[in-house]
Amino acid sequence: MDRLDAMAVFVAAVDEGSLSAAGRRLQMPLATASRKLAELETHLGTRLVTRSTRQLTLTEAGRDYLVAAREILERVEEAERGAAGVQAAPRGELIVAAPLVFGRLHVVPVVTDYLARFADVNVRLLLSDRNANLLEEHIDVALRIGTLPDSGLVALRLGEIRRVTCASPAYLAARGTPAAPADLRGHDCVNFEGLGGTSAWSFPVADTMQRVPVRTRLSVTTADAAIRAAEGGAGITRLLSYQVADALREGRLVRLLPAYEPAPVPVSLLYSRQGRLPMKTRSFLDFATPRLQAALRELQPAG
Repeated sequence: MDRLDAMAVFVAAVDEGSLSAAGRRLQMPLATASRKLAELETHLGTRLVTRSTRQLTLTEAGRDYLVAAREILERVEEAERGAAGVQAAPRGELIVAAPLVFGRLHVVPVVTDYLARFADVNVRLLLSDRNANLLEEHIDVALRIGTLPDSGLVALRLGEIRRVTCASPAYLAARGTPAAPADLRGHDCVNFEGLGGTSAWSFPVADTMQRVPVRTRLSVTTADAAIRAAEGGAGITRLLSYQVADALREGRLVRLLPAYEPAPVPVSLLYSRQGRLPMKTRSFLDFATPRLQAALRELQPAG
């Protein structure tokens, strides 16, 4: 069995939705395509797809193997083109992970421009505030906010963000503006659960971190909801600087207690350098890094 040929049949069958369509794409008879897939499954000792009269459905093992097979085929093609002296171009599927709000606001535009530049690359963008495991979930590049553990992954520093306390002008006109963290005890607060601290917020005061009890009138599970509630006068909220950048710039929210903001946290692009870095990953890092660095510089709050 030629495993590369069998992998190509498997990937084509998934992409095209059937073995007959895969055979047409690869210019081989249906019987040959079916035999190659069966031989691959026998070799692996597991079913990769379940077949019906209308479609192929990936098994759990098939989903994992599909990612690996794509990468192997892409690397083989890239190596062959390089050996033949052909100018290689990035191609294949690139999987990128990013936090939900930052990804929607700042990674999606970068990915869109990247796709316009590199016609042979497709991107799967995973937007979630959960820190996915790059190796286990076959993620090529992940954007992370916060101090990074020693994981053996390569990190490219993009910039930094801050935790910003803010409220609407109407709320401050009615309730007053806190001058120090302790003043928050007399205010209503809107808590974004993603940042923790539903009963107390921490601030650097006199070289120590001081926990200030807050009265949470509203607790929400998304940053967007916290922003909308704070803009509507529900209370003071605390979010990351990129999440409230537009609201601050447009005057819908007012930044509070800037002298007491915690130290900024880094923003990084992570990737695994296991062997030679695929061209699709290298090209995305080269393309995205300066653009995201520029975006983060613009997002820094004034003052």
